[in-house]
Parts: sequence; C-alpha cells; structure tokens
Amino acid sequence: MFAERALGTRTPSELIWSVALWTVMGLFVANFMLMILAVLVNSFATQWFGTWLPPAFTTKWYVSAWREFQLDQVLVVTMMVVGAVVVISGLIGVPAAYALARRNFPGKRFVLLLLLLPLMVPPITYGIPLATVLYEARLAGNIWGVILANLVPTVPFVVLVMIPFIEQIDPRIEQAARLFGAGTGQLFVRVLVPLLAPGILAALLLVLVRTIAMFELTFFTAGPSSQTLVVALYYAVYAPGVRANQSIDAMSIIYMATTLLWLMIALRFVNPVQLVGRPR
Repeated sequence: MFAERALGTRTPSELIWSVALWTVMGLFVANFMLMILAVLVNSFATQWFGTWLPPAFTTKWYVSAWREFQLDQVLVVTMMVVGAVVVISGLIGVPAAYALARRNFPGKRFVLLLLLLPLMVPPITYGIPLATVLYEARLAGNIWGVILANLVPTVPFVVLVMIPFIEQIDPRIEQAARLFGAGTGQLFVRVLVPLLAPGILAALLLVLVRTIAMFELTFFTAGPSSQTLVVALYYAVYAPGVRANQSIDAMSIIYMATTLLWLMIALRFVNPVQLVGRPR
C-alpha cells in the first residue's frame, strides 16, 4: 500500500473521491466566474433581454453611475476612512502586539480571547449595540463614527497578525540595542520597525482590503455624507426609485475592481502561510 502511494498510484476509492472533489470545486469556480462575467457584460450592454450576448455595447452606464451615485465623493470618503483606519490600527496594534508577544502577565490568555471575539463573531451581532453607543455619544452619522466602528475588528486583526512576526525577532537584538544606549522609543523606531516592516505592511494592507469590504459596521454608523463604496452600492440597489440595471452593474464592477486592486497589491507582499503559521 505504502509502496503504491509512493509511486503515485491511487486506489479506486481515492481516485473517485479526488475526481468528485475537483469536479465540485470546478463547478463552483465556473459558476462564480460566470456570475461576474454576466455583471461585467451587462455593465457595457445597451440592453440585454433573452439573448446570449447584448446587441450592442456602450460605456455610458459608467458615466451615468459616476454622476448618479456621486462616486467621486464616495471614493474620497472611502479612501479617507480606509486611510485613517489603516494608520490608527497600525499605531495601536503594533505596540500592543509587541507587549503581548514579549510580556507574560496574569490574564494574558483572556486578553487574547477578547481580541479574537471581534474576528470570530459576525459584525452584525455587535454592530447594532456599537452603533447605539456611538449615536448616544454623538459620534455616529459622520466619518469619525465610521472610522471608530471599523477600528473594533481591525486593531485586534493587526495585533494577532503581528504577534508571530515579533516572536521571530531574537530578543538579544533588543538587549544589544539597549546596551548601546537606545531608549524604548529609539529601540522601537530604529530597530524593531525596520525588522518588522514586512509584517506591518502585510497587516496594514489586509486591513485596507478588509475595511473597503466592511459593510455592516459602516452601514450602521454612516451618514448621508460618510458612505463608503460598499454602502453606496447597497443603497443603489435597494433605495427607492427606478435605476437601470446596467448602471448598478457598472457600480458593482467599480467596487470589485477597487477591492481586487488592493487585494492584488496585498498578495504581492503577503505570504498567506505566514498569517496562519506561528514560527517555531
């Protein structure tokens, strides 16, 4: 048996299971890609009813979506929210991760559990109480409320991503820096940050993609002038009024393109194995 497997042969049951698994995966991927293709084609179609392909193509729906949904303002708000969340998450999350990676104290496991909760629990379960608190404090309904709400899951995310990166650094490097007179601030800025740059970049790029796609927390705390792209897309689909399907599909393509662009950038710097595998 082991010799056969070493030679690359498989039993009939293993072969059937492998074929079935790849068939299901292939059908899923094909169905997903066909749905995206349908939205893409419809966003360029003059009209599309009961035929395999539209009779003609146009780009006017993108112009219409840009004007009708005020996408210039929406994209500016999205970038402001995402930029603020990325910067604040990094400023809070990286030092917190360092403290958790280097220090042992009573209740450390409980703190780690609390950090896991916003990532494991669906955002809608704590989004409504969080929005209620922010509205009571008059912090919701504007861009700052959206930023604060998005920090709830992103700061723990940065902390948990950065802990393995920090644990890879030999503590003797820090001891040597202190021996040569480096204070805590100098140690962190001149020694740790350069060594942690790949991990910091990975965490913040993933926070960026996560924030762009975060709907629930943004929806609960956004006002008319603080909607991000994903919330504006929701209102374009479900708000009262008659809108051309092609215009909505054009907006969907803009949203997908924006998200995929940042995801591709992130994957150039991030090895997914590093985010799930703790160094030995």
